[in-house]
Amino acid sequence: MGRALKFFVLLAAAVMALAPLPRGTVERVYARGVYPLVQPRLTALTNRTPFAWFDVMLLIAAGSLVALWIVRLSRRRSGALKTIGGLSVDTAAIAAVLYLWFLAAWGLNYRREPLRAQLDFQESRITRERLRDLALRNVESLNSLYDEAHAGGWPELPAVPGVLAPAFLRAQQDLAMTWRAEPGLPKRSLFNFYFTRVSIDGMTGPFFLETLANQSLLPFERSATVAHEWGHLAGYADESEANFLGWLVCMRGSASDRYSGWLSLYFTVIGSLPRGDREELSRALESGPREDLQAIRARIQRQVVPIASRAGYALYDRYLKANRVEAGIRSYAEVIRLLLGTKFNEDGSPVLRR
Repeated sequence: MGRALKFFVLLAAAVMALAPLPRGTVERVYARGVYPLVQPRLTALTNRTPFAWFDVMLLIAAGSLVALWIVRLSRRRSGALKTIGGLSVDTAAIAAVLYLWFLAAWGLNYRREPLRAQLDFQESRITRERLRDLALRNVESLNSLYDEAHAGGWPELPAVPGVLAPAFLRAQQDLAMTWRAEPGLPKRSLFNFYFTRVSIDGMTGPFFLETLANQSLLPFERSATVAHEWGHLAGYADESEANFLGWLVCMRGSASDRYSGWLSLYFTVIGSLPRGDREELSRALESGPREDLQAIRARIQRQVVPIASRAGYALYDRYLKANRVEAGIRSYAEVIRLLLGTKFNEDGSPVLRR
C-alpha cells in the first residue's frame, strides 16, 4: 500500500469516526438504498458455507499482522524506532481498511434514523401501569404456551431458518420494509468458547453479514436468539431495535417460537418492576416456565467465567458507545420502552407513522 493510499485510508477512517454522516442521509442513501442491495446477496452467499467467514477474516488479518511485524523486524535495514514507526502506520492503515469495510457492509446502520421515528411511539404511554400489564401478559403467555410449546418442540439450530423464516418475513411486512432481508444460517464460530464464557448468545458477523450462534443454547432459547440476530441483518443495529424486531418475529411464529420470545423478555420485564409487583408476578409463574428459566440461569452459571464476562461486557459497552449508542450495554433493556411506547393493532402488528 503506497504512502498516498495509506494517508487517504487513514484520513477517510478518521473522518467517518469523528464526523459521521447525518442520520437522515444515512437512512435515505445507505439504510434504504445501499444496504438492501448488499445484505440479501451477501448473506445468501455466505449461507452456502457451513463455516463462518467472520472467523476466516479475523484469522487472516491477525496472522498477516503478526507475519508482517516478524518479517519486517527481522529484515530491517534501518533503525528499530523507524521500523517500528513504519509498522505502526501500516497496522493503523490495515485497521482503517477493516473499519471502513465494517461501516460499508453493516456498521452505518448504527447511524440511521431510530426505529421509534417509524412507529406510532409516544413517551407518555410508558407508565408503571402499562409496564405491569406487559409483565402480566408475559407471565400469562408463558403459562398458557408452555404445554403446546414443549409438545411441538424446537428444531436444531441449523434447521431454525426453515421454520422461522416465514415469521421473519411477516415481521418485516409489519414494519413496512420495502425490501426483504435474507435470514442467516446460525453458524458455529471458532469463538464459541468465548461466547459461552462471557454469556453471549449470538452475534451478527458485520463483514459478511452472517448469523453466529452460541451452540450451547437450550432448545427454547434458539428461536428468540436467532430472531434477534436476524433483526440486525434487517438493518437494525441498535440492540433494543433488534430485540423489538426479534420479538415480533417470534410472535408471528409457532407456539414454540412465541414461548421462546416471551421467555427471552421475562427477566428484562420483571426486573423493571418495583419490588412488590415483581414478587407478586413471579409467584404467578407456573412451575413449567419457572423450570425453563432456572435451566437458563443454570446454563449461564455453569459456563460463564465472571471475570471474563465482566471484561467482555465492558468491552462491548465501549464498542456500542463508540458507535453512538448512548445507552451502551443497557440498550438491550430499552426494548421495554419500545414495547410500552408503541401502539399496536389488534392483529399484533405495530402501528406505523403515516
